Amino acid sequence: QVQLVESGGGLVQAGGSLRLSCAASGTIFSINTMGWYRQAPGKQRELVAGITSSGSTNYTDSVKGRFTISRDNAKNTVYLQMNSLKPEDTAVYYCNADIRLVSYTHQYWGQGTKVTVSS
Repeated sequence: QVQLVESGGGLVQAGGSLRLSCAASGTIFSINTMGWYRQAPGKQRELVAGITSSGSTNYTDSVKGRFTISRDNAKNTVYLQMNSLKPEDTAVYYCNADIRLVSYTHQYWGQGTKVTVSS
């Protein structure tokens, strides 16, 4: 059974920083794209940043220049460094990974970690 476990959320003042981590565990053959999504109250879940197995990244426009996604393939872990945080970054952040098991590929989600940015 595969699990994604997130950590690093919390309360921070505007302008501050947080680093989110998400570790995948279980019987994993390989991990393709990993990403971070977020969902603010009353809004749809949106992609924040993604990273391929080779390290190519993409970001939603609102976080470009402030957030950095990275991964450690040896540890099956993806990170999201969030700097210059704004109140509008407040949301529950979810890790997502496209994981290849022995016989098939499946998308997995973490349980979510809450980020609150105070003004």
